Amino acid sequence: MQVYTSPMPVDIDAEVLSNTRLSSDYCVVALAAPGIAALARPGQFVMVKPSHGSDPLLRRPFSIFEILRGPDGAPAGLTILNKRIGVGTGLLYGLERGSRVACLGPLGRPFAPAEPPAEAWMVAGGVGLAPFVTLAEALRARGTTARLFYGARSASELYYADLFRALGVDVVLATEDGSAGTPGFVTAPLDAALAAAPRHQEIQLSVCGPTPMMRAVADLAARHGRPCDVSLEQVMGCGLGGCYSCVVLARDPGGTPHFVRSCVDGPVFDASRIVWDALAH
Repeated sequence: MQVYTSPMPVDIDAEVLSNTRLSSDYCVVALAAPGIAALARPGQFVMVKPSHGSDPLLRRPFSIFEILRGPDGAPAGLTILNKRIGVGTGLLYGLERGSRVACLGPLGRPFAPAEPPAEAWMVAGGVGLAPFVTLAEALRARGTTARLFYGARSASELYYADLFRALGVDVVLATEDGSAGTPGFVTAPLDAALAAAPRHQEIQLSVCGPTPMMRAVADLAARHGRPCDVSLEQVMGCGLGGCYSCVVLARDPGGTPHFVRSCVDGPVFDASRIVWDALAH
């Protein structure tokens, strides 16, 4: 498997255009980053440092959520979907309009959008929704039938479903507490849909979310004989392949496992390559 190569990433001090707080933990930060937005492909990410101090010391990766466009349609910026967990994500949550953050991108191996007559089924858990807006836009441009299986703990943590519907995506919801959609994990409606799908219909699965969920979806894909790509959410120190902090154990074409850097070999991988037992939850 060759490392994905893309044009030279752009490193800027990006102005915060807005910070939309969706809840006490979730927000969407919009950044003025036309150079990055113009190069970005579905599933790629940016490395962001939300402060100019030493805490946090390093940048952290965030999937490119939306591409913002100006009145003429030209890319003008991007958004990132953030959940407040630690110091860095807490600082992002607190950003105000006019603030500036260091932003490097676009980085990483993107999704390859399915072409008709294949269908594209996206599977998202929580903030794993982040890489799928750009993928949904690419699928719509190709005329590819798309479906989103979207799971969360409760209805209050399901965001932007209407945005996907507006992009022509069939949205299937699941919540662990049963407050919206199918009760339980999102793998339940996915398994049922895979079992009901005609064998002659080509289906490409794309997944992002908690590691146990991605592993469960990879197992379902293998059982039903469907190709599946996963976007791994590894902690990264540089995003450029230099620090080796994001290595994962993956199989080469001959089946031999070896460590690869998820920032340059991924974050999008064929799910069958990943040695799931070796991946930290």
